[in-house]
Formats: sequence, structure tokens, C-alpha cells
Amino acid sequence: MSLRSVIATASRAAGRRAFTTSAARRSDNLMMHRDSAHNNASLPFAWTEESKKEIEKTVAKYPPQYKKAAVMPVLDIAQRQNGGWVSLAAMNEVARTLDMPPMRVYEVASFYTMYNREPVGKYFVQLCTTTPCVLGGCGSDKILEAIEKHLGIKAGQSTKDKQFTFIEVECLGACSNAPMMQINDDYFEDLTPETTVKVLEQLARGEKPKVGPQSSRLGAENSAGLTTLTSKPYGPGDHCIPEFQ
Repeated sequence: MSLRSVIATASRAAGRRAFTTSAARRSDNLMMHRDSAHNNASLPFAWTEESKKEIEKTVAKYPPQYKKAAVMPVLDIAQRQNGGWVSLAAMNEVARTLDMPPMRVYEVASFYTMYNREPVGKYFVQLCTTTPCVLGGCGSDKILEAIEKHLGIKAGQSTKDKQFTFIEVECLGACSNAPMMQINDDYFEDLTPETTVKVLEQLARGEKPKVGPQSSRLGAENSAGLTTLTSKPYGPGDHCIPEFQ
């Protein structure tokens, strides 16, 4: 008889309400680290000369006694050097560089979603599927379908050639240009299934696609033209707007 059964039987016998417990759950997505052949502390990681220069400039922005406050930008430097993800060895090197306990670095890397703790493809495709992108334009559902069909993978997977990794993400802050996706450091906005596939094809060929809106508009301007601020503003401060001088 299990402990839970014993407790429940004893409670009923005593006229008391039985304890309730939640079933234990197992997950491959826990924030803990599990050693693997490609990610363990014995694998070498050392800063390149370029990374060392970036770290030196970054750490110089903080008081010497607070250089551990640079952990986020230094983790980003490690991730870029390591091909888009931070390994355990890279995190340990960040800790050594900033004179801080490795656990503090692990905590940051496992909390913030911009750090990838597993390898990603050369092109890391992040599609926003939050409400504005679901409702904006053709809707992110159609963009998701186009990406999966073109790359032959599902969200959360990488292509066999390791060129593309595709995931769904929450809001990336370009709601007025929905639907949109981020690939590495670039935003691609006002997407349609056709323009999405075009961007992916250009990247696969090693070309540099147009970033920003894939429509005719500039930035986040109204595609129908100005509907506000069409005349000189009243009151003080209008000298701050060069076009109205």
C-alpha cells in the first residue's frame, strides 16, 4: 500500500478530510542542466580576441566592485561567439571572467528567453503569435503555416542541414507592423505567406533580405497616409520639430 493510501485510510478512520497531493510530473523542458555529448563542463570554451575586446568595453561601464552586473551583455557576447547558444562551459567562463559564482550565471541564462541553452540553426526564426500578430494583417497563423510548410519542420525544430531553427514567441514589440518575425537580429514585418517564404529563400541562398516592413510603407507609418499631425502643432516646443520650421 502506498503512503498516500495509508494517509487517506487513516484520515477517513479518524473522521478527517483526506490529504490531496499533486501527481509528480517529469519534463524535458526543466530549467536544470543535463550533461550531453555537445554540452558539458569538460568541453573547451575560450574567449576570442574580438570577444575579449567587447568584454573589456562592456565591463568598463560598471564600477569595478559591481562588474558582475555585466552578466547579461557578457552572456550575449558568449552566445554570439558560440554560434547562437550558451553552453555550460561558456557560462562557466562568463562566471570566471566576472568573478561570480557559476550558479548566478546559470540563473540568468535559464530565466531570460533570449539566451539559448541548446544549439540553434544559423538562422534563428522567431515568429510572434501573440494576439496583435494573430489578428493583424493576414494573421500569424498563416505565417506559421507557411514557415512550417516551406522549411519542412514544426515550431520548436531545426532543419536537418542546421540552417534554420523555428520557434513561436511572445510579443516582440512591433505590434503595429503585425504579423512579424525576428530572424537573428533583424525584424521582418507586415508579412504575408509569400513575403515570408521569399525572406527564407533569400537567406538560404546566402543573400541579405530587406529588413523591416515587407510592404511599401516606411517603418510604422500609416499605409493610408497621415491621419494626425497634419498641421503645425500649437503651443511652445514646436521648434523641436524640424519639418515645421
